[in-house]
Amino acid sequence: MIIYSVTVSILPEISENWLQWMKEVHIPEVLSTGHFLSYRMMRLLSPESEDGSETYNIQYECESVLTLDRYLNDHAPRLREEHNRRYENQFFAFRTILQLV
Repeated sequence: MIIYSVTVSILPEISENWLQWMKEVHIPEVLSTGHFLSYRMMRLLSPESEDGSETYNIQYECESVLTLDRYLNDHAPRLREEHNRRYENQFFAFRTILQLV
């Protein structure tokens, strides 16, 4: 099992808007690509950020690295661009790939 983990720190004044958009629009669009089996979303409690931003982690599960590569090549650029355009200069994100052992 492969986990595609996306961590996002978002400015507190837009965090509710961002969270709603993620749950209602972005995550459903990611799942609709058919590459992921499930997801979970968590809010980071500790350590607290020094700049007051709120940090969330979304973990998408898929069957293989090949499946993830297909998503990253065929869908991720468009979905990232939509997110970047909507929340430009209001977030910081990084991505990691994990394997369940």
